[in-house]
Parts: sequence; C-alpha cells; structure tokens
Amino acid sequence: MPLDCLKRVVVTGAGVISPLGNNLKDFWPQLLAGANGIGPVSRFDTTGYPTRIAGEVCDFDVHTWIGHKEARRMAPFTQFAVVAALEALQNAKLTISEQNADLIGVSLGCGIGGMQVLEDQHRILLEKGPHRVSPLLIPMFIPNMAAGQVAIQTGARGPNNCPVTACASASHAIGDAFRILQRGEAQAMITGGTEAAITPLSMAGFASAKTMSTRNDDPERASRPFDKLRDGFVMGEGSGVLILETLDHALARGAEIWAEVAGFGMTGDAYHITAPSPDGEGLVRAMSIALKDAGLSPEAIDYINAHGTSTPLNDITETKAIHQIFGPHASRLAISSTKSMTGHLLGAAGGIEAIASVMSLRHQVVHPTRNLEEPDPACDLDYVPGQAREMPVRAVLSNNMGFGGHNASLVFKRFEGQSEISQGNSASK
Repeated sequence: MPLDCLKRVVVTGAGVISPLGNNLKDFWPQLLAGANGIGPVSRFDTTGYPTRIAGEVCDFDVHTWIGHKEARRMAPFTQFAVVAALEALQNAKLTISEQNADLIGVSLGCGIGGMQVLEDQHRILLEKGPHRVSPLLIPMFIPNMAAGQVAIQTGARGPNNCPVTACASASHAIGDAFRILQRGEAQAMITGGTEAAITPLSMAGFASAKTMSTRNDDPERASRPFDKLRDGFVMGEGSGVLILETLDHALARGAEIWAEVAGFGMTGDAYHITAPSPDGEGLVRAMSIALKDAGLSPEAIDYINAHGTSTPLNDITETKAIHQIFGPHASRLAISSTKSMTGHLLGAAGGIEAIASVMSLRHQVVHPTRNLEEPDPACDLDYVPGQAREMPVRAVLSNNMGFGGHNASLVFKRFEGQSEISQGNSASK
C-alpha cells in the first residue's frame, strides 16, 4: 500500500494489571515514585530454588469484572488480559456494539500461556490417570486464548491474533495492531500482552538456565538494570493493554487522544537461542527500521523505555545498540527500565512498557530506573537513576528482545492537541 494511503494511528486508552497495581490509576504513580513490586514468592514453596523472589500481582479480584462461571474457564494470564482490556476500553470510552464489532479487533501477545493449569493437570494425570484430566486443559493453556477470550468478553469480532515471540510478544502484538489499522482493516484494536508464569516449573526452568537474580535476602534491590552488581532478571507477571484507533475514527467519536503510534520495527538475530547478537546488531536494525517508519531522525527521540532486563549481557548489548543508532545524541537521551520495579513480565513486558511510554508523552515526565546505585562502566548512558524526571518528551522509543533472537522497537510521539485535531478534521472533509 502506498505510504500516503496509510492511516494514522493513535492511542486512546490503556489498562494495567501489574506488581505495582491492578489498574492504570494505581500503576502510574507507583512507577513515577520508583516503587518496588518485588518480594518473596508467596504461591508455592520455593525451598531449594536458587531464586525465591518475583514480582507477583497482589489483591487481584477478577470477579469485579468477570462472572464466576467465566472466570473458572480462564487461566490467570487470560484473566489478567480480560480485566486489563475491559479497563482499557473503559478509559478509552469505547463501546463495542453490533454496529462496530466487526471493525474492532484484538492483538494480544503471550510468551508462555497457562503454565499453572498445565502443571496442575499434569499432576492429576500422574496421580489419577488420563480420564481425570480436565477437558478445559487445552483451551485454558494455549497462549492465544487470552486474545480469544478478550474478543468473547468484549464482543470484538475484527482481526484477532496472538504473537508468541517470548519477551517481544506484546511489542509485536502492538506492531501488528498498528499495521492492521494503518491498512484500514479495522477501526480500533485492543492490543498488548499478558503473562502469568510465576509457577514451580517456570521458576525452576529459568533458574536452571541461570538467568534470574539470586538476591533472595534483598528482593527490593534485586532488579537493578545497568548496575554493576546486577545478577539476573526477576520474573514478573501481569498484563498491559492499549486501545489503538485510526485517527479519523478517534476524531469522529470525540475520543481523547493520548499519543500517536508513529513507527514499528522488528528483526531476527539468527544468532543464538537465548543470547542477543554481538553488539546488538539485531536491535540496531529494529530501532533503525522503527525510526525510518516513523519518519523521524534519531535526534527527534527524547526518551527510550529500555528492555533493561538486569541481566549481564542484555544491558551492555542494549547500551551498545543505542550508541550505534543515536551517536552523540545517545548521551542526551533519557533512558529508563520499567523492569527495575515490576520485574520482567516476559510476554507482557512490551505492553506495560508501551503504556509507560505513552504516559510519559501525556504527562511530560519519565519514570526512574530503580536500584541503579553503582553504574556498570560499560553502561554509560543516562538511565534516569533514582527519581522521575520532568522534561519535554516529543517522541519515545520502546525496545523489547526475546529468546530466539526476536527484536521489536515501537515509536510513539506526542499528539499536538487542538492543532492536530483541526488538521485531521480538515483532511476528513
């Protein structure tokens, strides 16, 4: 499709389930305050585990939004997604009806899916035999069921998909939604990611891979991106969902426009199953593609919401990649890691981090990186340590990388308000 025929895409709402709060109203102030969402795992006995800490979702009441019968048919990752989607629609003041349902779609990423359901049912299989395994095992476990259930619960009958690209899943889902809207295949998309993988088997697997922090006696300081003493990521869980709309659709219904989605880039490393490519070559290309797609120079970016996992390899690799793309401007960028407070939400990470990026554009402030006390000499950029920073934010880049070599970069930019609306109204006449 010719570039001049592509529709502009904007953000009009968001919903959050996270270790820092179970709605956007609670999540954003906690993020700005540099709050901690990480503590000892409470759901199962972690005796013998090298890592015994995580960023758990607490005080989550699914029944505030979903009936008991429906909730029982959903694994936690799906419950998180449905509730975040319902909040996002509410914040966007977007009602799905018979008249518009075919033009509203769902694109929700998930990295792992219903691990707790799988583990529970496997135990039943071993103890009681195959005839006692639940007929709901498969439809509760498969990662795409979050997107399916969001559509069922909201009535959205438009395009529906579920990228499963590890920790890049949510960013890829948002990118897919962006493209669908640009091409005019829908008027609005419910998009983001979800994950609930704090389970015995998942924790054991990541611990065996030696990717997680073992700072069990000091969980509040365990997730420390770009810090010299970082020793691995901390697993988190939750869901981040945005409402994207074509600009003309948002204007026609009088929606409040939070930000504009300007660009998207994705690449593959073709290098290693867990390690990023040397010098961040794959991420370099993803950022370059996203900037070109947005029609922006590197100097137009004011803030990067980093992948920032707190692992020895990732933080150095991402820093190198930023240097390569931004050159001298790299030292003038504000960069921060949401994972320093929430832990790593795996397939949901890009969802809540995109929301953090959009909120920075709305409120002209960027959240800090927590626990950055002794910077790694190889991580030599401005990672906004300690305190939030009020600053002009015109455009934001949000990065995510996943096992298997998946890279994703999203560009969001500030929507300029009444002048933009006037231009949009003139163009639509």
